[in-house]
Amino acid sequence: MPDLIVNKVAESGLVSLDLETYYPRETIAVFDMKNYLFMELILKEKDFREAMKQLDWSQYQDKYVAITCTADAVIPVWAYMLVASGLQPFAREIFMGTAEEFHKKIFIDRLHQIDPQEFLDKRVVVKGCGETPIGDFAYLEITSILRPVAKTIMYGEPCSTVPVYKKK
Repeated sequence: MPDLIVNKVAESGLVSLDLETYYPRETIAVFDMKNYLFMELILKEKDFREAMKQLDWSQYQDKYVAITCTADAVIPVWAYMLVASGLQPFAREIFMGTAEEFHKKIFIDRLHQIDPQEFLDKRVVVKGCGETPIGDFAYLEITSILRPVAKTIMYGEPCSTVPVYKKK
């Protein structure tokens, strides 16, 4: 009888979790308030309101939109509110901050959609070293989501893991 090849990884009972599955790939549009300021520094209410009336908001249809100001200017709160009211009927979601900050928020929101109970008393390997550069924040977030329920949490690949947490 020939020697059987045994897949010890498959028999180990490890559950692999690939964070790339939750990685946001959508483009984030940036609404820069600087473009609507006088000399890119001063908000003139009348001019700003007119510019908002003339703006074709439909260009933001179904998009994630980060509202920011890349100029060192003082923007009154109502101006951000005015932009949000113009975007709201069109944009998929609106965020105050940079595109990078919004990307991080979307990623964290997606991780929180994971049902932790699926990992109850399981041995979980959070996959590392993938094609997509996953930020450190995502590994921190998934650890805090899984720790209350998982039996063990490891980082890496099922064939080579680094232990992170083991329930006592």
